[in-house]
Amino acid sequence: MAEDKKPEAPAAAAPKPPPPPGPPAPPPPKNPGLVTAVVDGREVVVKPGTTVIEAAQGMGIDIPYYCWHKRLSVAANCRQCLVEMSNAPGGKLVPSCQVPLTEGVVVKTDTPRVKDQQRANLELLLLNHPVDCSICDQAGECKLQDYYMQFDAQPSRLDIPKNTKGKRIELGPTVTLDQERCILCTRCVRFMREVAKNPQLGVANRGTRSVITTFPGQPLDDRYAGNVVDLCPVGALTATDFRFRGRVWFMSSARSLCTGCARGCNVALDYLDTTAYRLRPRENADVNQEWMCDQGRTTYKALNAGRVLAARLGRGAAAARATRDEALKAAGLALAEARRAGGVAVLLSPVASLEDLLAACHVAKEGLGAAEVFVGGRPDGWQDDFLKKADENPNRKGLELAAQAYGLAVRPFADLVAAARAGRVGALWVVGAEVPDAAGAEALAALPVLVVQAVNEGPLAAAATALLPASPHAEGDGTFVNFEGRAQRFEAAWHPRGEARPHLALAGALGRALGLKVPWGTARETWLALSPRLAGVALWDFKWDSLPSVGRRKGHLPLAAGTVDGRLAGQKERLPPEGSEPAKRGVAPTSW
Repeated sequence: MAEDKKPEAPAAAAPKPPPPPGPPAPPPPKNPGLVTAVVDGREVVVKPGTTVIEAAQGMGIDIPYYCWHKRLSVAANCRQCLVEMSNAPGGKLVPSCQVPLTEGVVVKTDTPRVKDQQRANLELLLLNHPVDCSICDQAGECKLQDYYMQFDAQPSRLDIPKNTKGKRIELGPTVTLDQERCILCTRCVRFMREVAKNPQLGVANRGTRSVITTFPGQPLDDRYAGNVVDLCPVGALTATDFRFRGRVWFMSSARSLCTGCARGCNVALDYLDTTAYRLRPRENADVNQEWMCDQGRTTYKALNAGRVLAARLGRGAAAARATRDEALKAAGLALAEARRAGGVAVLLSPVASLEDLLAACHVAKEGLGAAEVFVGGRPDGWQDDFLKKADENPNRKGLELAAQAYGLAVRPFADLVAAARAGRVGALWVVGAEVPDAAGAEALAALPVLVVQAVNEGPLAAAATALLPASPHAEGDGTFVNFEGRAQRFEAAWHPRGEARPHLALAGALGRALGLKVPWGTARETWLALSPRLAGVALWDFKWDSLPSVGRRKGHLPLAAGTVDGRLAGQKERLPPEGSEPAKRGVAPTSW
């Protein structure tokens, strides 16, 4: 029997070659919990997740961009912010708005390669952009203009007709679109989807035919639609209300507050001479971020139209224009007489500033012997869960604090109307003529003595026996306290128009007529003299002088970096030169 042979063992397989070396392991963090990198040769330490463009801005390095916005999601579609990074695959340029810094990475933002890319990208954007800067409403606030001068400044090489799209398309009641100016950065689309929570805008068509538009038959009518105009970097979206009304480089800008509701959104008030042209949101991360509602944007119109600019005495057919001093003298005598007879009431407006209301409460308490004040103001409006409050008065909280400081009870407007109808009020001093009830105003119009300090014409101004022209917040420094109890300063844009003066100055003149010693003249002096009475009142970390007075500061003030694209305010001197006739007329005190 043949012996079985064992099968031969298979030959051992050849060993596999070692895998190719991968990317080197990231270095250990130089600063544990943080990211350390190098940008343009300078070491920077940031929190994990910080993008290159954010880190560069913190270092004062300007990387150009269009589509990026710190409060919107990252789109990275404009390609203007490309930079060199040491860890980029294939050595490609990467968008700095999208890529976060990593440990040990080296970033270069100013190499010839990066600058060539910026010039080439800008040339591409300008190929089909109508260079209509001479008529474009965004001229002076356009990043295409700014970057062209900074990175390109070369004539166009396009020798065929430009791609044209729609002109002057009214997307809704507040926004007009010029499609051919659009560079499709999609900031507007992302704002409507992510902030307004109302995606009314989108990109239609493809390639060179792509356009920003609304859905067919549906307008852009969101209550926050005006913010897309602030976001647009190139003038494609413009405010219908502002188009063709003024050039921004002729205007000045003041740091102000919106008076549309109790929120107190921080705004920039743009004006020329003594005419307001528009309001734009100003950044305050704790109040309104960088947004405001469309209704608030229209409140500037009350600064221009329907103003009371001269004093009047008498009502009806007996009404006659008077000088401010004549009207103040007559009003003081009438209130003094009424005080002796009893039955004097005081109506305060929550549209007036805290300084105005402190002065008024001082006179009401010390000069008229009042134990209570009544609250006027605008009626309630709509409200949402974003910015807008139903209370459309900017300083109701300030009125309550001022009355509390003087121990005055605060009563509603309806109680005043009832008291007037019952004959318990013979004379009324009105500081701010806004009223929540027009029918109630008719009851007050029959009072024998009606001294009214009014900014705008209205039912009470028309019925006043002595009408005194008052200044709005744009014509003086002051403070509003919003619904949270947050005190915020606003600054004067221009000197008072006509014979108008701030409420605090008119109240001081009436106080002197009642025998009081009035230790204030300006808003700052009023605050220094009367604010100690607010002791114990929580006004957060408010400091009146934290906003420098415009009386000591000239020239325009650039908006803080990162606010509404960092656009600059106007270029003109904010106030008339010291000693000039307009300046003398604007600061002339009330003499009686």
